[in-house]
Amino acid sequence: MLSRRQLLQLSASAAAAGSLGFSTRLAASTSELITKAIPSSGEDVPVIGMGTSRTFDVDASDEAIGPLKEVLDTFFKARGSVIDSSPMYGKAESRVGDILRKLEPRPPVFAATKVWTEGREAGIAQMEESARRMAVERFDLIAVHNLVDWKTQLDTLKRWKEEGKVRYIGITTSHGRDHEEFLHVMRNEPLDFVQFSYNIDDRVAEKAILPTAAERGIATMINRPYQRGSLFGMTRGKDLPDVARDIDCSSWGQFFLKFIIGHPAATCVIPATSKLHHMEDNMQANFGRLPDAAQREEMLRVFSSLQASV
Repeated sequence: MLSRRQLLQLSASAAAAGSLGFSTRLAASTSELITKAIPSSGEDVPVIGMGTSRTFDVDASDEAIGPLKEVLDTFFKARGSVIDSSPMYGKAESRVGDILRKLEPRPPVFAATKVWTEGREAGIAQMEESARRMAVERFDLIAVHNLVDWKTQLDTLKRWKEEGKVRYIGITTSHGRDHEEFLHVMRNEPLDFVQFSYNIDDRVAEKAILPTAAERGIATMINRPYQRGSLFGMTRGKDLPDVARDIDCSSWGQFFLKFIIGHPAATCVIPATSKLHHMEDNMQANFGRLPDAAQREEMLRVFSSLQASV
């Protein structure tokens, strides 16, 4: 059985030779697009989205943007739509916008960003600037980034939602930060989305955030699905387990993504990449079968074995 690295190298070589296009592989090996509903509206979104932290923070040169356009083209061809960014991510919003302006026809985009500043007027100015940078008339989702001045910014977002200036609102955190305050906001504010870190290694969110999201009818957007890439250090040279085949995974990356999406309260995962072959691999997890509770337990057992072997 091929390791993840061997599989990705084989796929990249085939693509470079023009003998096996991504859309052909996808159609041949998968079925219907996996979507989940946003509880507050019932709208379905694909379970695999795209983050832009670090990966899209590049200059505006053709040399820098060219590879990112290929990444986005692949994302859209695989019927992805959810793109998440933030003013905190440097030039990322601008690079997404640069590419979207060039796409004809423009594919459907679920555009998400964050407000990351203090003060009402500063928050409004930042959100308006984000719309210009990302080339969107109206954001689908704006969330308060890492709870910065959350009371002020949520007041604005609630008003904007009532006025039709944004469709969904929420809050974000990452890497276990401020969970108690995060939960307080979840339990007391009318949120559509929350974003936080969750993966097969970092499962703290299972204790309270995911159950609270399910109880309150809040959609979840999951960041850091690969623990900033550290998970792959455990899988190097390791064959995929039988359970991977049972849920239509052909790589460890897909295995990790489907573990997350298999949680009933997980709505969408946003892995970030600037590499074409990684995007191709990520998007395969948008199709096929998801693990049930028993299969997720088996995936955890497999992961424990990986940890023990490092």
